[in-house]
Amino acid sequence: MKTKTLAVCTTFAVTLGAMPLQAQDKPVQATDLVEIFEKLGGKHPGFRKAHAKGMCATGTFTPVANDEFAGAALLNSGQLPVTMRFSLGGANPASDERAPGTRGLGVQIKLPDGRLHYFTGNNFPVFAGKDPETFFGFLSTLLPDENGKSNPAKTMEFVKNNPSVQANVMWNKTAKTPASYANTQFFGLHTFYYDNADKVRTKYRWEIVPTLGVKTLEKDEAEKMPEAFLADTFAKQLADGEVSFSIVANIGEAEDTDVDPSQQWPADRHQVTLGKLTVSSAGSDVCKNINFDPNILSAGFKSSDDPILRMRSPAYAVSFGKRLSNQ
Repeated sequence: MKTKTLAVCTTFAVTLGAMPLQAQDKPVQATDLVEIFEKLGGKHPGFRKAHAKGMCATGTFTPVANDEFAGAALLNSGQLPVTMRFSLGGANPASDERAPGTRGLGVQIKLPDGRLHYFTGNNFPVFAGKDPETFFGFLSTLLPDENGKSNPAKTMEFVKNNPSVQANVMWNKTAKTPASYANTQFFGLHTFYYDNADKVRTKYRWEIVPTLGVKTLEKDEAEKMPEAFLADTFAKQLADGEVSFSIVANIGEAEDTDVDPSQQWPADRHQVTLGKLTVSSAGSDVCKNINFDPNILSAGFKSSDDPILRMRSPAYAVSFGKRLSNQ
């Protein structure tokens, strides 16, 4: 329970009191999240505090102009250079890639004027908690006691009493091992806005869909793979043909939440394609010192008031500073 659940959540301690367990009342700070990741995954100086193991790639973004995002420089500047980072969830830079669970993707697109636009997502469609306090409380139930043992009963009690964690936990229970980064779908989880020149606002959530299709490995298939196979598999796919993804925006309706990433929007929402990511190379360290902050957006785009999304910037900044100073 501990290993699988932590893998889901590590895109981000409390003292556990009497049952039933609830999210803590005191506001959670960015440093609290970074510290709890280190407690759960161990300290690995010089590495990201979450998604420590990863692979860089470069390529291009070919935009598709559309009415919902009319006038967006991101979609009206021609083909743009892209730097990407594919990753495993968790703080361990030597994670076993055969394990099911979280895979992540960070995308940096550079516009002609030097501005940047980031897409940062995971392969799970809902987040583990409606706010930082709930998420932090959930992670806290995974902390081992003085004997180094975790108590699954505490975790399950917390999940029972905090409904916003439940969909993510259910996803984790059924998650399989992705066959390749090139066969993984990534979800932005959060709500964003685009305001065009006429002050017309578009509410959307994005996802990145692999052209090669989503493929996973059954348990027995995964066990036959090397502990580290994702980079080699990706390189072979790249040598054999095109590796690409579509960035798709799901357009929200008035009733769709814009502040709770633990809730999925209905599947029938109108979709528009923002563009195509095409990978040209993989395996360098070009993404090593990039901080893939999802709140860094190009002109016209804005983050919502989702508290998890807002917390990402300071949490990423703390982690980034520790990494650069080899902490």
